[in-house]
Amino acid sequence: MGILALTADERVSSVSFTDESLSVGLMDGRTITVPLVWYPKLLEATEAQRNHWEISGGGYGIHLAGHR
Repeated sequence: MGILALTADERVSSVSFTDESLSVGLMDGRTITVPLVWYPKLLEATEAQRNHWEISGGGYGIHLAGHR
């Protein structure tokens, strides 16, 4: 018996924030959303700082520009 599985592509395609959460869109169409309290630096960052993110690690991570 076979199982049809989509090929996972966990590379980052987009990032968005609310006051309480971080959402990361993946290349395969999935979105992962987590609470900002899990990431104190992001929780304390201003909206402008949060919106200045970059993809890192060959597409498998993100960081705030200037905050490595």
